[in-house]
Amino acid sequence: QVQVVESGGGLVQAGGSLRLSCAASGRIFSFYTMGWFRQAPGKEREFVARISWTGGTTNYADDVKGRFTISRDNAKNTVYLQMNSLKPGDTAVYYCMLDQRGGRYWGQGTQVTVSS
Repeated sequence: QVQVVESGGGLVQAGGSLRLSCAASGRIFSFYTMGWFRQAPGKEREFVARISWTGGTTNYADDVKGRFTISRDNAKNTVYLQMNSLKPGDTAVYYCMLDQRGGRYWGQGTQVTVSS
């Protein structure tokens, strides 16, 4: 009974920026971690970024490090992914994930397309 909903995807030019949001609701509790994954057509889903409950620990895939920033607002049960210096290789469906004791939950995905 946990729902996560992504928003903020769209079409941008290479070098541009987007900020994705993911709002969680339902049977969520404290101390959960959240993260972002992405999947391009014909490719496997891959890890992008994750953030701890406190926000004190973040992890990034090597190819987005320095360009993407993950953050969270626990009062709003929301996680963000600020994406700068976007490249065509970033084109994918981006999925939000919430991980808590009761299970792991995924959003429906939001499309990010970066044109060259």
